[in-house]
Amino acid sequence: MFDHGIDLERAEPESPPNLTPGDYSGAAHADDFARALAALSPQQRMVRLRREVPGRIVFAHGFGVEGQLLFHWICGQDLDIEVVTVDTGRLFPETYELWALTEARYGRRIRAIYPERVALEALVARDGIHGLYESKAARAACCDVRKGRPLDRALAGAAAWIAGLRADQTEMRRAGRLIGFDDARGLLKINPLYDWTRAAVLAEVTALEVPINALHARGFASIGCAPCTRAVGPGEPERNGRWWWEQGGSRECGLHVKR
Repeated sequence: MFDHGIDLERAEPESPPNLTPGDYSGAAHADDFARALAALSPQQRMVRLRREVPGRIVFAHGFGVEGQLLFHWICGQDLDIEVVTVDTGRLFPETYELWALTEARYGRRIRAIYPERVALEALVARDGIHGLYESKAARAACCDVRKGRPLDRALAGAAAWIAGLRADQTEMRRAGRLIGFDDARGLLKINPLYDWTRAAVLAEVTALEVPINALHARGFASIGCAPCTRAVGPGEPERNGRWWWEQGGSRECGLHVKR
């Protein structure tokens, strides 16, 4: 077992059924796959996913520590997994620097997906460049135009989506499970690091000398768009640095929220 600090119930590993893309019609097969992958390491989980799932597999990279570690393993195993990132146009300069450094380090291009021009122009015309601070609805609209819709385009026609969520980040993310089925997008969603803690991820990143965002050394635990992200204090939950001005609710942009 690869246990990294979270007490999660796991079944004994078993071989998943022989599935075809047409079989991925709901959560039942995701549960079968989750049982098969539970005892494997994150990199083994991605290898098994690539072997068992026909069709496109997309890793949506956000350049967090989890994403950098997953990308390191994808490149190390030379997995046929499409790697994309959503460039919202409002990322930190340090994130762009990490993006360039990562491509140079691993010799692999990370495909950029951008917001649709007409929708973005309409959003800014209506709400203003900083309208996201005015209401939660305006912030959610900004996330949808800059992140949600571009990701939808990137995932269109894919069989599976790899994300860097961990169960110990928030209660909502704990409910996401190792593998689930995204009914809205019609694909499998796997979180290979689901049962790892942040400390375990950071230790692995350090051991493997994986490049990470310079902002982490300045107290930024979870890094998104510059207007929406701040550093957190010692002992403060990592997601508290996101949309800190909002009272109540989840610290989510909507990408991982069930529609």
